[in-house]
Amino acid sequence: MEAITLHNGARKFSARFYGQDNSGSVVLCLHGFPDNANSFYLQIDDFVAAGYRVLIPALRGYEPSSITADADYHLASLAQDVFAWLDELHLDKVHLVGHDWGAAIAYAASAIAPDRFLSLTTMAVPHPARFIREGLAGVPLQILNSWYMFFNQIPVLSDYLIRQGDWQFIRFLRRRWSPDQVLTNAQWSDLCETFSQPGVVKAMLSYYRQNASLPLILGFRHSLMSDIKKILVPNLAITGANDGCVDTRVFDYTVLAKDYPRGFRVERIDGAGHFVHQENPVEVNSLIISWFISNS
Repeated sequence: MEAITLHNGARKFSARFYGQDNSGSVVLCLHGFPDNANSFYLQIDDFVAAGYRVLIPALRGYEPSSITADADYHLASLAQDVFAWLDELHLDKVHLVGHDWGAAIAYAASAIAPDRFLSLTTMAVPHPARFIREGLAGVPLQILNSWYMFFNQIPVLSDYLIRQGDWQFIRFLRRRWSPDQVLTNAQWSDLCETFSQPGVVKAMLSYYRQNASLPLILGFRHSLMSDIKKILVPNLAITGANDGCVDTRVFDYTVLAKDYPRGFRVERIDGAGHFVHQENPVEVNSLIISWFISNS
């Protein structure tokens, strides 16, 4: 493992690079909320054993060095971080893997510059624009699962409450989203250490405030989140059958063949929730590696 620092303008991102320099294609993994760059700890060994190099950065806002005065967390800007990292490392094309907000960023990056990616694997979050429209219309009860998205946009109150009781709000969300997952004390400590850094809570909540506002969801405003359409990168979408955050049935309404001219596949993992890659890594890793191989 090599610890490196990536850049996009004044922002600095800590990252880890796994695998040998002369090994195969690079896999770029993007974590989500409430999580950090250690999200993919159960994928690294299998990906490296399959011959890939694995790059895992901390997303914008998840450490003070990537927080700047402009406080810009729009999807289009987050996608530019991805391109800056690839350019800095002189990587022409990579396999892109994203979970939760990492999946949304992966969709955005794939829509903007599909030629930079060999394949796209998204977990727990479907096509962002389809989620806002077809997803909520097809599974109306999803709006109840998405209550936290609106809570996270309440100024001051959400910033305050998320920190209370040793991060009990975060613990509640993770238990609800992945009911059968049990994190160790060390894993909780690692997450809490990330969230406790100066500016990180406000940054995490800004993802929702800038990309999932009620006017945007209702169609009164437009952004890359609502306007993404065709994905010109082969997409493997993985959903946990017991996901308490994004109802797995949402994928039945949001994965439309016309959006994926280069191919798509949806895999539903029984017995897993929102953190599907951590709950059933054996099945998930096998599916992802097979997707890499078929799209190399």
